[in-house]
This record gives sequence, structure tokens and C-alpha cells, in this order.
Amino acid sequence: MERASRELAPPPRPVPASTWLLPDPSDADEDGVVGVGADLEPSTLVDAYRRGLFPWPHPGMPMPWFSPDPRGVLPLDGLIVHRSLRRTLRRCGWQITVDRDFAGVVAACAQRGEEGTWITASMARAYRRLHRLGWAHSVEVWEGATLVGGIYGVQLGAVFTGESMFHRRSDASKVALLALVRRLSAAGGALLDVQLTTPHLRTLGAEDRPREQFLAVLAAGRDADVRLALNPEPAAALLATSD
Repeated sequence: MERASRELAPPPRPVPASTWLLPDPSDADEDGVVGVGADLEPSTLVDAYRRGLFPWPHPGMPMPWFSPDPRGVLPLDGLIVHRSLRRTLRRCGWQITVDRDFAGVVAACAQRGEEGTWITASMARAYRRLHRLGWAHSVEVWEGATLVGGIYGVQLGAVFTGESMFHRRSDASKVALLALVRRLSAAGGALLDVQLTTPHLRTLGAEDRPREQFLAVLAAGRDADVRLALNPEPAAALLATSD
């Protein structure tokens, strides 16, 4: 018998051309800032991410746009799955979904205290609009009917830019990250962009790459037809791909 085909995320809907002339990433200063201003319309955001730029609000100033050098990335075959995470996968009983509660994931990420304050109300609205248009996706981790972890970001073909993740149970954000990496890899993805590495992300396999190298991968893969599988699965199923 043939295995039933998996449901895939629909392709992103076209957006109008940006009304802004966005700068070249190579124009970034030593902090990675390429410019300030513009807006958070879908056309602006899609154009920016296609160029390797992303917004990062800072209080008291117009919207800054960044393209850091080096760029933080997580190779899809480089995620480190520690023994403690494998134990969690065996015991947790959690369920994994994709795009079931994008707004809930964004809201939870914005409640993470000082780390999450950059997700302003206008940023949250902008990413919810991108999600409705098919450009942004979330992975959720559920304990029964309770959302206990997740990650969301923007997908440009084979490159997924992770924006933020959260957990309400130990390891739940790592489970969401693992699920995203595995689904992106299975769909033909090339790279998970984490923008900037942190000590925590480095323990999971994130690394710095020259901006020029990142932009080359982005240019080669941003128009690829790469779509995440939407089928729910138990977190324990990730054990088969994490050994």
C-alpha cells in the first residue's frame, strides 16, 4: 500500500514590490546596521529578508535594519542533540504541530521578560500578517491542550530565519527547534539562519559564517519551493532522527 501523502504548507502568496529602496548588506556599519526607517509592510519585510536584512527595534530611535557580519547560522546537519534532550523526548509525551497557533507562539515569545521586549506590538502584527500570507511559520509544542514551547520565523525558500523561541517546560524550545530543523531538512531546506549566535545557541550547534557566504546561500535558495510538512507528530518521533 502507498503511504498517504503529507500535507504541506501552502506556497507564500505574492506581495507587491517594496516602495522602499533598501540598502545593500555590504553597506552595514561595524554593528551590522544598514539603515533606519522604512516600515513593516509585508512587501518591505519580504524584500528585506530576501536581501539578508532584518528589523530589530531599539527604543527611542527609528526602526534599525541589520545585516551582521559574521552571520549566525545553524547547519541543518549540525544541530547538537544532547543526551538530556533525548531523555526528554522519550518521556515528555508532547505533541508537535506546525502553524496551528502562530499568534500564540509570537505572544509567548514576547512575554519572555527583557529578552523578548524587542517583539513590540507593531512587530507582532507585522509577523502575523506575514504568516497569513504564507511567509512566516511556527512550530508548536503541546502538553495536552497547553502550549508549552515553540519557535517562529520567516521562510525564504530553502532558508528559514528563526526570530524567537520560548519554553514553559524545560527543553520545550529545544524540541521545537529540533522539529523545525528536521522538517526543514526533509523539505529540501539549506540553512537555519539564527542571525546572531549566543552562548546558548552555540551549545546547540550554531556557528558564525562570513556574511558573504550566508548571502550566497540565501541567493541560491530563496526562490526554491521548500514547504514544511504540517502533519502533527509526537515529540518521541524525533528520536528516530536525533541519534
